[in-house]
Amino acid sequence: MPRGSSPKRERQYEHIKESAQDRGESTKRAKEIAARTVNKERARSGESKSASRTSTQDMSSGKRGGQRSGQGSQGPTKDQLYEEAKKRNIHGRSDMNKSQLKQALGK
Repeated sequence: MPRGSSPKRERQYEHIKESAQDRGESTKRAKEIAARTVNKERARSGESKSASRTSTQDMSSGKRGGQRSGQGSQGPTKDQLYEEAKKRNIHGRSDMNKSQLKQALGK
């Protein structure tokens, strides 16, 4: 956890890490999942100095987890695919829909 984290975020980190380990994730992967989730929540609530567009505009991790626990995962969101395509400098990404972005990224 970053220095200066609130006790609430510390508890949240530990809870997420333990839940991931209970699901069978390795300790390293559980720590990564917990850190990413808590950092996203910190960005969404304005507790961090900087935040990416997907951290602030994407649905909350709690809502996404609830959706995925139901009928199964539909994978990353269109915004997440778009950001990855942007990082990889894939041309024509702004005109692509979700399935086209997946195909362009090889997913």
